[in-house]
Parts: sequence; structure tokens; C-alpha cells
Amino acid sequence: MSSRSIHVNYLARVEGEGGLQVTFTGDQVTNVQLRIFEPPRFFEAFLRGRMFSEAPDITARICGICPVAYQMSSVHAMEQALGISVTGPLRALRRLLYCGEWIESHALHVLMLHAPDFLGYPDAIAMAKDHPEIVERALKAKKAGNAIVARLGGREIHPINVRVGGFYKVPTRRDLATLQEELLRGRELALDVVRWTAGLPIPEFEQDYEFVALHHDEEYAMNEGHVISNRGLNILPTEYEDHFAEEHVPYSTALHSTHRGRGAYLVGPLARYALNHAQLSPLAKEAAREVGLGPVSRNPFQSIVVRSVEMLYAFDEALRIIADYEAPERPYIATEPHAGVGGACTEAPRGMLYHRYRLDEAGTIVDAKIVPPTSQNQKIIEDDVQQVAAQAAHWSDDALTLRCEQAVRNYDPCISCSTHFLKLTVERR
Repeated sequence: MSSRSIHVNYLARVEGEGGLQVTFTGDQVTNVQLRIFEPPRFFEAFLRGRMFSEAPDITARICGICPVAYQMSSVHAMEQALGISVTGPLRALRRLLYCGEWIESHALHVLMLHAPDFLGYPDAIAMAKDHPEIVERALKAKKAGNAIVARLGGREIHPINVRVGGFYKVPTRRDLATLQEELLRGRELALDVVRWTAGLPIPEFEQDYEFVALHHDEEYAMNEGHVISNRGLNILPTEYEDHFAEEHVPYSTALHSTHRGRGAYLVGPLARYALNHAQLSPLAKEAAREVGLGPVSRNPFQSIVVRSVEMLYAFDEALRIIADYEAPERPYIATEPHAGVGGACTEAPRGMLYHRYRLDEAGTIVDAKIVPPTSQNQKIIEDDVQQVAAQAAHWSDDALTLRCEQAVRNYDPCISCSTHFLKLTVERR
């Protein structure tokens, strides 16, 4: 029986390095490996021995696209360990900061990393020659998101104003009001993006996913909530490790995360939307309904539309927070260090992120565990690629490769950057 393999030796522009292999025996897909081979970055290791107060600044360096997610997860986990509850305007400011990250990250992914696939271009630069308005939209939306992060975080990338208990400095009402005009324009732009993405040629494909995301009864969950799934899971973030496990696979330095007893699961926009549709703002819900998006989508290629709805929601939510904002009396809640263990989940643009820390009596970090969205989605990405490749088994190698790339790019900006291939080798026997 004939064998056919597609090898991608190196995936460019990724947080680390990776490749992809798809093997056919006859017309059957017999192996899919998303190979991540970056050297270890040791963040969990070099957090050990640091003071609890240093975690937000250190973890923000883990990702240049989603630094707020790592900061927020770390401060929530630390506050859980130290017995702090941040409420009122400080909580609202954290949510606003997260809105800024969702906006800039979703804009980058939807319009510059993912859209070229649907329009037949190899990258955003080639796409911009024929469709400059798409890139202009992306840059305007991303600029608005970056403005929020810079105003609250002190700078656009790796913000430095977040601390355990709150912020080092908080804005005045006037400080935030200066963002409103740009955000109002951005909200209209985001509404156009929802309509535009819904008109893209989206492949027919569905998977029976276990969706996993945070859920909050009163808001579309970003920073807080229970961890739930469409298959009955409902736990506190501190119970995460009782229900999910990471394992090594021989071809990847990145860990694969699975639900104990049920295997692969999906985090990210499709999961959040399916589990939290009712908590969207009226504007975002109406936009989704207008373009024919039901309350649940199991088509990962449709994630580009769902991300656009989330971007619209983030603009809407940011404007609501700014309109209601009253500056707090103090920028942070003071705390004294003591021994404790704290865990927390927040929703990075690409999916749920888990942090857990153990502190000694002096407030020194004894142990740290960080589970990013990419490791949680890695197994389900392979499952998607296997099904996509099976559907396209009779396609040419080039067409098949492009569809597999697109299947990976459905997931998130970090993986999206990784799938612009530098070298492709096709083996036939």
C-alpha cells in the first residue's frame, strides 16, 4: 500500500519553534504530529525564589501578544494565596485592561494572520496590495486596543503598572475619557469586521468538541468565574489540577494537556462563545444573530467570525467601563506576605490560562505551575488536522498543505504565526 507524508521542518514566527507532519497510508491519515521543539524557557523554574510581588512583571514577559493574560492570571493566583479580594473600580480597571488585549490580539489574528487564508494570499503583505482596507482596519483596531493597555499598563507591550492588589497608579476619569472617541470609532469598525468575516468562504467542517472556558453569571468571563464545559464540568479554578493533566509526547517539548478520563478538549473563542453566549452585550449578540451565527459553533474555521464578535464585545465593554468609572480611593490593596497556595484561571484571547503558586512565610515563591492555552489546545489541533487532511486526501500536496496550515491557524495568534512555512518536504513511497 502506498504511503504519503507531508513534513514541515520549521514553522516561522512562533513563540518557539515547531513543525508539522501528516502521514497517509493509502487514503487513510495514520499519523499527525504538531512538533514543538523550542528550547525550554524555564519561567516556572526562575519564578522560584522570587517574591510574590515580582510575579506580574516576570510573567508578563512570557508572551508579547498576550502579556496581560499572564499578568492577570498571576495576580489573581497570588491574591487567592494571600486572601485578597479586589472589587469595585480596581476590578473594573483590570477588566478594561483585558478588553484592550482582546481587541489588539483579535484584530491582529483576524485581519492579518487568518484572513489571507480565506482570500488566497500567502500573507498580509501580499493581501494588502489588493485589499489595503483590511490591513488598515486591523491597524486601527489594534491601535485602539494598544491605547487601553498603554493607559492602564504603562506601555503597550509587557505592561508594568499591574501589581498584586491592584495597580501602582490608577487613571482619572479624564484620563480614560480621552480614549472614548477612538473606541467609538473602533466599535463601528469591529461591527463591520463581524459582517465582513461572515462573508468569507468558510469550509464546511465540524468537530464534537468538549468546550472548556470560564463562566460568570453576570458577565462574559475574562478574569473570574468557574471553569465549566458543555459536558458537565463545573469547578473552581483552584480545582483545575484535579481534572486536567499534562503529559509529554516524544516528538514535542511542549506538554499536551488533557481532561482526565475524557482526553482532548478545546479552549478559546469557540468555547467561550458556546458557553457564555448569553453574557454577551446586546450589540454583540445582535451582530452575531445578524450574520447567522448561532449560539454554538463547532466549526473551527468559523472561529474567525467568533473572534470578530468578541472583538466587538470588547470595544462595547470597554466603553461601558469607561462611562461608569469612578477613580478608587487607593490604587491597590496592601497586603502582608504569608504562606499559602493560590490558583487562578483567566481568559487569554486564545483561551483559558491557568497559574498556581505556593508561597512560604516570607512571601517567596516556592513552586509555580503555568498552563498556557496552546498546550491545552495542542491535542485538539492535531485531531482537527487529522480530520481536515482525511477530507482533502485526494488534493494536491500544495492544496493539502495550505488547508492543514489553515486548520492550525484557526486557533490563536501564537500558533498562527507559526504556520507560515519556510520549508515543506513531501515524501511519497
